[in-house]
Amino acid sequence: MNLEQMLDYFKASDRIMGNITNWVEVPAKEAVYSEFPDFLDERIKEALKRRGIHRLYSHQASAISEVNAGKNVVVVTPTASGKTMCYNIPVLDAIIKDEESRAIFLFPTKALSQDQVAELHELITDAGVDVKTYTYDGDTPQSARKAIRQAGHIVVTNPDMLHSGILPHHTKWTKLFENLKFVVIDEVHHYRGVFGSHLANVIRRLKRICNFYGSNPQFICCSATIANPAELAQRITGCEMTLIDNNGAPSGKKNIIFYNPPLVNKELGIRKSSLLEAKQLAEMLIRNDIKTIVFTKSRLSVEVLVTYLKDIFHGKLEGDEKVRGYRGGYLPNLRREIEKGLRKGEISAVVSTNALELGIDIGSLEACIICGYPGTIASTWQQAGRAGRRKGESVTIMVANSSPLDQYIVNNPDYFFGSSPENGLINPDNLVILYSHMKCAAFELPFEDDEIFGVQTTQELLSFMEEAGLVRHVGKRWHWSSEVFPADEISLRSTSNENFIIIDISDPHHRVIGETDRFSAPMLLHEEAIYIHDGQQYQVEKLDFDDKKAYVRKVDVDYYTDASLAVDLKVIDVFREKEGEKVLKSCGEVMVNALVTMFKKIKLYTHENIGSGPVNLPDLEMHTTSYWTSLPENVPGVVSQTQLQNGLLGLSNVLSNAAPVYLMCDPGDIKVVYQVRSTFTKRPTVYIYDNYPGGVGFSEKLFELHNELYSTARDMISRCPCESGCPSCVGPLNEFSGEENPKELTLMLIDLILGDKPEGKAT
Repeated sequence: MNLEQMLDYFKASDRIMGNITNWVEVPAKEAVYSEFPDFLDERIKEALKRRGIHRLYSHQASAISEVNAGKNVVVVTPTASGKTMCYNIPVLDAIIKDEESRAIFLFPTKALSQDQVAELHELITDAGVDVKTYTYDGDTPQSARKAIRQAGHIVVTNPDMLHSGILPHHTKWTKLFENLKFVVIDEVHHYRGVFGSHLANVIRRLKRICNFYGSNPQFICCSATIANPAELAQRITGCEMTLIDNNGAPSGKKNIIFYNPPLVNKELGIRKSSLLEAKQLAEMLIRNDIKTIVFTKSRLSVEVLVTYLKDIFHGKLEGDEKVRGYRGGYLPNLRREIEKGLRKGEISAVVSTNALELGIDIGSLEACIICGYPGTIASTWQQAGRAGRRKGESVTIMVANSSPLDQYIVNNPDYFFGSSPENGLINPDNLVILYSHMKCAAFELPFEDDEIFGVQTTQELLSFMEEAGLVRHVGKRWHWSSEVFPADEISLRSTSNENFIIIDISDPHHRVIGETDRFSAPMLLHEEAIYIHDGQQYQVEKLDFDDKKAYVRKVDVDYYTDASLAVDLKVIDVFREKEGEKVLKSCGEVMVNALVTMFKKIKLYTHENIGSGPVNLPDLEMHTTSYWTSLPENVPGVVSQTQLQNGLLGLSNVLSNAAPVYLMCDPGDIKVVYQVRSTFTKRPTVYIYDNYPGGVGFSEKLFELHNELYSTARDMISRCPCESGCPSCVGPLNEFSGEENPKELTLMLIDLILGDKPEGKAT
């Protein structure tokens, strides 16, 4: 069957159609063209014509003209709309006209950098011009680095390398910074939360160095469709931005299907596993040779699905190469090999985390299955855009899980298709992040007495740094005086820069097969954990916490493992507070202690719990920001501690799914915990905290959206067809104790919170 026949089969199948809550056909769209701008160098025009491009899409022409007029631009169009041309053409044109001009291209991943460099090289070669383009990242050999610093017209890198490998060594890059004309930031929507907050500070440091060398670069940003692209780009760059969103690219017909797995227990509201339903749908597509990408939300899900789907080719020689996994933690060579296999059409299916959501060219795929709502509308459209990239018809099937957020999306298609995608939130002035980058900035260049680095309290922070022995105030300047290299202490992407490497000891040479960050290591790599890598199972023999190494051995077992996390939270400071007649809402700084306590063994395919074991590892400590709601000391209608505990548990479960409706955050970016009697408020309290040191603005946003948040939580519970509570609203019933109805208890607490009359007292 081809894709069209497969879709007809879906429509004729009562079993499949019975689970589909919404099927939207997005019609094909014709291209809108513009002529090449007159000012473009003829060699560029001829090179484009040789590649079959005789006109530009409307958004490409607009962007090139605005850049030529000296504007900072942000281009917002869907996946596969030719955004690359919006910066490649004006940058090349400027360098051809002035060979001293220089540019920095920033991409969030190495894979995307390499992909875009290949395209840029082709254009330069076709134009027959001498524009030297180099990739400068951790994989760049030392022998090539000097040549790049001296001669590179376009330096292609990532924020991490700019932060630690270029800015601290700016004296070796004099030619680049004296003549820097453009900074390109691709996939700008990717820089939200902690990563975006870090990047905004890296750009502050970059502009500071440019100012020292007498240059003032223009910024060209590209983004997927989000609600606030100009605002986000402006916060990251610190510059006024011109928005280009007149998309002229054509697109093929798209089928967007919302699929809700069938209920297996109506009373308990338990649905069939989204992973198993996604596996079944993917299997149908793969068996009919329809090239498919499956997105899942976790590394573990990737490996479990790869294991299942490889069984399609069981016993066939090429089977192992037809279905591949793709996620963070794979080593670069393996990722390049998989990307190449996708482009060449040698791979039938790839199962990925959001690592393939970005615009890496992975060739022509016809189908996309999204296993579990990715957490944001923007991410869902990005993932859907990976299928049908070459004008043909495509299908995207979003398979919901039992979580309240997934059920809200799958049963409220108007929210998904009708409302604007979410806002990208960053907090460049997060004290932890800002202070870290001020140390880097002081190392790079002395601070002047009247200098502002993002915040008006810059001089106070410098005084604090002097007390810590990091800087010295001499004359009217603050000079770096420590022997520490500050950039090494900061990871832009995670809360820690200490990665654990994973070593396969069943290999005679003790081969390194992957890596993971410090905060994931206790969950994934505790002793006896089953670590799955590209479909192969490994058992963790030893986790060396001090040396940051996990030693694993190949095994063949019929289960995987999942670890449990215990969290303790203490309030350190209150920033804002509003007291009602019965309810107190607050936000402030908290300290979180997280400890992995035990793990469960879960049988493949049936997902039964077949055993458990303890985990003995040190706890992890983090200072962050939180928003919390405190109920009255004696809650009306609640007569026992068990009732209160059940109500708070239901409330924390539903809030963790209601909050992402308002925040453009990944589900793991926030955490919810409750305390039956908080040591700080002396009242029953539910805390929602930013899962990053220092916080990135989510908690304060939720403080402002208090009523909307609880109204959505109420909507999620009251719309759910279950009787007493289920994974689609307040959580699975086996989490609760006693005979009471957890659903009713949770609704009672929400009604108490929503019915409270604020007194208007604020601190």
